[in-house]
Amino acid sequence: MFFRQLLALLVLLAAACAPQDAVQTAASAGRPGIPSLPRELERDVGPAYPDARLQTYVDRVGQKLVAQAGLSGGYRFVVLDQPLANAHAAGGYVMVTRGLLALLDDEAELAAAMSHELGHVVQRHAAQRARQRQSVLDAAVEAAVSTGSVTVGRSVARDGLLALRRYSREQELEADRIGVAMLVKAGYRGTAMASLIDKLRHQGQLELQLMGEAPDSIDRRSSTSTHPAPVERREALQAIADALAPGESNHPAYLAAIDYMSVDDPPQEGFVRGNRFMHPVLKLEFTAPRDFRLFNDSDGVLGVGRDRSLLFFACTDGPVPGDLADWMRNRLKPTPSDIQPTVIGGAEAAIGARPRGSDTGLGQARYVLIRHGDRVCFFNLLSDGPDRDHRIEVLVDAARTFRSLSDAEASALRPYRLHVVPSAGTSAAQLAQRLPYTDYKMERLLVLNGVDSGADLMRLPQVKTIEP
Repeated sequence: MFFRQLLALLVLLAAACAPQDAVQTAASAGRPGIPSLPRELERDVGPAYPDARLQTYVDRVGQKLVAQAGLSGGYRFVVLDQPLANAHAAGGYVMVTRGLLALLDDEAELAAAMSHELGHVVQRHAAQRARQRQSVLDAAVEAAVSTGSVTVGRSVARDGLLALRRYSREQELEADRIGVAMLVKAGYRGTAMASLIDKLRHQGQLELQLMGEAPDSIDRRSSTSTHPAPVERREALQAIADALAPGESNHPAYLAAIDYMSVDDPPQEGFVRGNRFMHPVLKLEFTAPRDFRLFNDSDGVLGVGRDRSLLFFACTDGPVPGDLADWMRNRLKPTPSDIQPTVIGGAEAAIGARPRGSDTGLGQARYVLIRHGDRVCFFNLLSDGPDRDHRIEVLVDAARTFRSLSDAEASALRPYRLHVVPSAGTSAAQLAQRLPYTDYKMERLLVLNGVDSGADLMRLPQVKTIEP
């Protein structure tokens, strides 16, 4: 709850501190062979990955599922240009991210991910959830009006939303069941749904480790969770006979399809390199404190420290006229205190603090504005805890590392790419050491290849690795 409160406040600070709309850096698809998503859908999920060969391969697998299942209507299967492992279905489009493709080992697991999403579509789960959600809201309003008590209305809404979350978990399990049936009809191994779930679980455990959390917490879902825990999904599969059916995997074809695929954010959104952020298009970089994890998105960069200190960074599209200190003084509400004009990276900047008495007991906050060419870039910084006074100064120092990149520095930045290499003639330790990351190298390598140990890794004839 503490983390959610901090994040919510940080988002409010971001809205207050953005002089204009944050720059949209994702490029829309428009090249031959690259699917063009509807504008509203692309705004929600991002653009398609600009690799026509990979897009064709994924669509072929999806169309095989549709044909063998006898589904009516037209479907498009699209690879999204995102490094996070995810899948979506909306408006006749079934979408998988690059991040999900990197985790998978064969075509059967790709088919499992897409058949799960098709299961949601054919059962109209999204429409059912929308109706249920509206019923909850209507019941809450009616309870509040009939009793004259807002508290009663809130209680009805809370109970209804909890029931809706349980309903959503049941829909996920149903999508698994339908997906397994589609897999087997298309000739793929039914065990691919279970191995897909295992890979997502291991990836989730790694992400928790990176954040300093207990990896086994992924198996402990709360009553507010909308998805069943991975172990719950695996247990449910045991009751499905088709979940053990043999079938095709098409492992070599899959590895050939994803070889040399980017595993980074699109260049238009910048690259995270450990605790550094570098943007080859906007030509800028900054370095967060050593204990920070950076999460990049088209809206900006969120940084989370081990003590749950936070930073949010973004840039605006368009100039901010006049003095930045005056803008901060006249436009931010409540007006920051102790506003100081300064210079950061050779550019005009201003730093302000949240005025005393305006907070909600959530610690120290700072606003940092920096002029960058025709744009203004800003940091919103937040820290709580016994060391918050010191930590907020550490965060301000991190904002002061902001600098512009030269043309040569920006053009030298390249995304990391997945590469399939033979395991013969090397060792697990050597392969892990080559990864371009500063920590958890072996853990990252094992998760990427879906194995539990270095010995298991070396039994694979080909290994997925990451190269600059």
